[in-house]
Amino acid sequence: MRIDSRKKIRHVSGENIILMQADGMADMTQVVAFNESALELYNQLNGREFGDEDVVRAITDTYGVDEATARADAAAWVKSMREQKLILD
Repeated sequence: MRIDSRKKIRHVSGENIILMQADGMADMTQVVAFNESALELYNQLNGREFGDEDVVRAITDTYGVDEATARADAAAWVKSMREQKLILD
């Protein structure tokens, strides 16, 4: 999988966000906000192919959590990124 490079994070008023135009709809914009840990994963994995294990490893290496916690957090991050259409398979 790969993060969609067409979407760019912007820092606005202290928030890290992506503004996404809705396809085919007039004046519809979606804002996706990133907390610090989601932003860290985004920055570590952006610009390259990665798999679920890469996300788990990024979490364990960065935050020093146990593998079970990292797997649950990685699955939640990937799911959220897919729901927002920020990951390309």
